[in-house]
Amino acid sequence: MAVNVEVLEKLERKITLNVAVSDIQGEIEKRLKRLAKSVKMDGFRPGKVPLSVVAQRYGSSVQYEVLNERVGEAFNQAVNEAELRVAGQPSISEKDGAAEGFLDFEAVFEVFPQVQIADLSDLEIERVSVDVDDAAIDRTLDILRKQRRTFALRGKDEPVQDGDRVTVDFEGKIDGDPFEGGKAEDFAFLVGEGQMLKEFEDAVRGLKLDESKTFPLAFPEDYHGKEVAGKTADFLVTVKKIEAANLPEITDEFAKSLGVDAATVEGLREDIRNNLEREVKFRVQARNKQAVLNGLLDKSELDLPKASVQSEIARLEEGAREELRQRGIKDVGNSPIPAEIFRPQAERRVRLGLVVAELVRANELQAKPEQVRTHVQELASSYEQPEDVVKWYFSDPQRLQDVEAVVIENNVTEFVLGQAKTVEKTISFEELMSSQGGGVVA
Repeated sequence: MAVNVEVLEKLERKITLNVAVSDIQGEIEKRLKRLAKSVKMDGFRPGKVPLSVVAQRYGSSVQYEVLNERVGEAFNQAVNEAELRVAGQPSISEKDGAAEGFLDFEAVFEVFPQVQIADLSDLEIERVSVDVDDAAIDRTLDILRKQRRTFALRGKDEPVQDGDRVTVDFEGKIDGDPFEGGKAEDFAFLVGEGQMLKEFEDAVRGLKLDESKTFPLAFPEDYHGKEVAGKTADFLVTVKKIEAANLPEITDEFAKSLGVDAATVEGLREDIRNNLEREVKFRVQARNKQAVLNGLLDKSELDLPKASVQSEIARLEEGAREELRQRGIKDVGNSPIPAEIFRPQAERRVRLGLVVAELVRANELQAKPEQVRTHVQELASSYEQPEDVVKWYFSDPQRLQDVEAVVIENNVTEFVLGQAKTVEKTISFEELMSSQGGGVVA
């Protein structure tokens, strides 16, 4: 029987469902009889409760259960016959005027949109590449040395230098008044490594043991302490201890201490190169992927299912609340978080998901099992026991689904880059790896 589908607005549709009363009543009676054989009620032996008593007690709930099932089955059958792809849950209500012996219901729902993607050959995408050079390896070695440095007291007349660990007392005031977080005793930090604001480090650099200095410090407008952001404080700092850093030499023994298989300087550098190249690969993929996804959004036209957007907004809101819980904020469930602040992000996610899904379907870009395994092995290769990490991934279907999603996005990225006009750009290792820092503590 043909299903009459009424188009309401854009993606919204409406169909009428017919359910036979006799079918519902017959199923209700079957379930009540089964229930009577096992239900326990005061005054009756098990299995001997009269059907009328069981119906009086459980009839309404059984009727609700059967009706929901039959209407759900009718809805699924109807949308399958009409070859509709339903987005979200339908809104179903009973309709008046049904033929005798039937119940009519109206189901209002949304369908997934038709995704139109323009000719990708007209799309221009910047594709970056990065070389891991000797300078990058040297900088990584410096980081490893700093992580294993030791400190020794400087002489009384030796000034503070970059790389030193200094212990200070300080107090800051704004318009003559102290402020929260502006005072500390025996506070230690490393000079020249961005742990403190630049003005603070500049004031301490060059001081000797027990020397003091008064200086102004202008807090940035975006400083994390909102009560002082954009204001200027007067600080008094006193140096109480100066320790010079001693960095280990890069030797075979140093390589051995790091657990490198080939316990030589050459083996250490090769190990660092492999790790950096793996990290660079993932970061370059992520950067190129973002460029591809942005390009796809510009080349795609589609309507967004309201139900899908609302569902994504709910997920984002719950994610925000969970983050607040992890920060120790109480009564997160009652905290007012305007749902609309998540709408732009939710709409972008839904739009991208539909566009990517259409490309995957149309061009058979699904993740192959060997691709998933290769990606898991790459992720695991940076750990000491990679085989254990591989087992950990394959022991959880959800983890594998997450990996599969990444592989699919990589497949889409490579497909689009193969179709589009690419502008090749080589960037430095520092540009790729750089991240912003900030924050008297930076």
